[in-house]
Amino acid sequence: MLAPTLLLLLLLAVYPLLYALYLSMTSTQVGTPGRFVGLANFVRLPQTQIFALTLWNTVWYTVAAVAAKLVLGLALALVLAQRAPGMRWIRGAVLVPWVAPISLSVLAWTWMFDLSFSVINWVLMHLHLVPGPIAWLGAPRLARCAVVLVNVWSGLPFFGITFLAGLVTVPQELYEAATVDGVGAMGRFWAITLPLLRPVLATVLLFSLVMTSSDFATVFVLTHGGPMNTTQLLATLAFKLGLATGDLGNAAAISLYLFPALACMTYVQARLMRRAWQW
Repeated sequence: MLAPTLLLLLLLAVYPLLYALYLSMTSTQVGTPGRFVGLANFVRLPQTQIFALTLWNTVWYTVAAVAAKLVLGLALALVLAQRAPGMRWIRGAVLVPWVAPISLSVLAWTWMFDLSFSVINWVLMHLHLVPGPIAWLGAPRLARCAVVLVNVWSGLPFFGITFLAGLVTVPQELYEAATVDGVGAMGRFWAITLPLLRPVLATVLLFSLVMTSSDFATVFVLTHGGPMNTTQLLATLAFKLGLATGDLGNAAAISLYLFPALACMTYVQARLMRRAWQW
């Protein structure tokens, strides 16, 4: 019964991973097979300026986006858990940014950040908060904040709905007992809600770390890695290097550079999740 699923995983996950690992240890170029070079590509990459900048951008982008989605997603879940008229429709509407095609969503954000047609600049100028248009995607700091904002906007619904599913499983008797004992809202959150959500938090955190660190569409459509490679990520750099120059060996090495760290992180998170579920 599991054979079709296992075959699909072998074809779509295991084989591409092994082939990328093989390419990363060769000097393969488009049209030429190359030769085996071992770990030379991985050793040489940190010595290049663009890779060091890209690695820092990827780490910063992942940490900032995941932290924001974690905090805002938990706050969103607490709001959605309230009983109010039309809450079912609101919960469905919240999912729209997550289910919408990412390329179309980022394209809309590109227009919103555009120097000439930005609706954000129009609002800020009409409120007299800024004297003139802001080049959101032209300044390095603003561009970094812009790509993080778009990633948080698209990924926040997943965090909120998943945390909401975890909140539903928390026994209401615990809140009632805590209320009778005089525990306030913040006390109930820290003593009941957060500890019982640890398995869900660990699962979502692990999933988001992997997906955010390998994000491609957001940066590629919004900034193409600019300005001056300040928003370049490992995924976009590997794509550009592999297609623009045909250097498949180094492109594969770039795409796999964070794989050991992510594998170790996954192992640690899995152990923590198992302990959390046992607890």
